[in-house]
Amino acid sequence: MCSTPGLGRVCRESYSDPQEVYDRAKRLGMSVVTITDHDSIEAGASLRRYPDFFLSEEVTVQLPSGTEMHLGVYGITERDHVEIQKRRRDFVALVMYLTERKLFFSVNHVFSGLTGRREEEDFSWFASYAPAFETRNGQMWSEANASATRMARKLGKVGLGGSDAHTVAGVGLTYTEVSAARTVDEFIGGLRAGRGTVHGVHGSFAKLTADVYRIAGEFFKEKPWALPILPLTILVPAITAGHWINEVRFCRKWTGLLEREEKCPRMLWKLETSGAASQFGGLTLGA
Repeated sequence: MCSTPGLGRVCRESYSDPQEVYDRAKRLGMSVVTITDHDSIEAGASLRRYPDFFLSEEVTVQLPSGTEMHLGVYGITERDHVEIQKRRRDFVALVMYLTERKLFFSVNHVFSGLTGRREEEDFSWFASYAPAFETRNGQMWSEANASATRMARKLGKVGLGGSDAHTVAGVGLTYTEVSAARTVDEFIGGLRAGRGTVHGVHGSFAKLTADVYRIAGEFFKEKPWALPILPLTILVPAITAGHWINEVRFCRKWTGLLEREEKCPRMLWKLETSGAASQFGGLTLGA
């Protein structure tokens, strides 16, 4: 559920075959499976023949402040994907659509700077209109996941976990369990009811670096003409180290600000019912 730093400019973010991803998840004991590509359902489309697979995506959304965030949307249709992409530049319009369609969604990697800058008001939008937070991401620093967990508990949000795997090696190492859920409908219903529990590993600099090298290996297999630039891969640890340091700084900055009582995200419906606040005060979520 995140972007591997810098890769999008030179190669694909993932070379994983969807069938391999599904097969590995099942071998690891997953009763239901989904894939959340960035603004795409292409990978998941080929797996819809399986009754224990459900279509989802990670949407890049523009917030009212002009910043961007990643929103996980689960159990969608192809038509939903089209409508979601039409609205992703307008957070409020998108949330209204998701609510009308009773689609379950989450704010992903809350304390990550992957999508760029963050404004304090963004967290108030998250607090007011998102039913769930991703509280364990398999590529994120453990402290970032811990901060997301504390915020989710404080705000009464559902917590979700996902592997954020860009290579098959990471698939299924971080996941959400809904006890006794045997079908997709039971699983998503359990998430809505807050009966999900997260399990599995956190991210690390070493894990991220290894994944980038795996992706680079697949890139050179696909495009052997690019082999003359192979020596440049010696720079990968320096690049991922820089990224990791930025992630730690971002998390510490916003955790420090938001965990002070006076900086707790405000529920927008608790503001005075005038101006912009009154436009959204009646919006309710189906979670």
